[in-house]
Amino acid sequence: MCELGSGGVSLVSMAKRTLGSVGVQIACWSYIFIHYALLVAYVARSSEILTNYLGIPLWESATIFSLAFGGLCYFGSQRLIGAVNGVLVLGIIASFTALVVVASGDLHWEALLKANFKAVPSSIPVIALAFVYQNVVPVLCTNLEGDLSKVRTAIVLGTAIPLILFLVWNGVILGTITNLDSDVQKIVDPLAQLRSSNGLIGPIVEIFSLLAIGTSYIGFVLGLADFIADLLNLPTGQSKLLPYLITLFPPLVLALLDPEIFFKALDFAGTYGVLVLFGILPAAMAWSDRYTSSPEFPKVGPLVPGGKLTLSLVIGGASWVILSELFNNLSHT
Repeated sequence: MCELGSGGVSLVSMAKRTLGSVGVQIACWSYIFIHYALLVAYVARSSEILTNYLGIPLWESATIFSLAFGGLCYFGSQRLIGAVNGVLVLGIIASFTALVVVASGDLHWEALLKANFKAVPSSIPVIALAFVYQNVVPVLCTNLEGDLSKVRTAIVLGTAIPLILFLVWNGVILGTITNLDSDVQKIVDPLAQLRSSNGLIGPIVEIFSLLAIGTSYIGFVLGLADFIADLLNLPTGQSKLLPYLITLFPPLVLALLDPEIFFKALDFAGTYGVLVLFGILPAAMAWSDRYTSSPEFPKVGPLVPGGKLTLSLVIGGASWVILSELFNNLSHT
């Protein structure tokens, strides 16, 4: 922050300082890839939910969802968007609580003692995607004025709360659905299994899913549209129509071309986007900052123990998952 200024701290600026133009290109394209992949997944899933309930074609439901939430992002003020997002979050909390309460009535505790460790490698990309928050860490550091103690507390608490919710949710799924297929190559939708096991759960699942997708879609549309506007060097105050068209139209088309793309998009975003942008890249930046001499920037002591071993494990582990998934995808084409 001292080197870049409190207003200039971002993942891209850090990549430029530590890894040069190559790091900037990797960061930018990974960022764009993650956002497009997730927007495709959100449109595909939401259109499926709306089609089931409204009885309209997929293209109509996908268009309605994209226009409604995309229009909110384009025309709405920050206050309106924040208010709508707040209502969606309250709905998520209420529906999640109802879902856990209703589903836990059929919980089989002995099922939680079973494990399938063969499924661990294939689940890493989705786990990494579920805990993506590293893109806001530079902003967090700026808002907390670089106070290391406060930053660590915020990161730990910000990770612990979602972790607890994920553990509760996974416990309900694994304890309620005892006949999940153990074939790691076969994609199984646990929500579909949960709906079939309890008639009361179906509507709650759909409401929870649609609300969660809606609030996520808003955040990713705003982020990608602003990023594209910066890439296009649009002056402040100029019409944002072009960035929003570039943001909204491709995911809509891709979701319509392959309605079953939801899980594939999540897997691709986690493997080829998140593990590069938030796995390999930060470790490479830390390596460059610690062990490459530069008279322009002062050296800062490592904040995470382990030295080169820890950084090597992070880079090697992320690279192994990416190459494994790439080989697996190519072998099934």
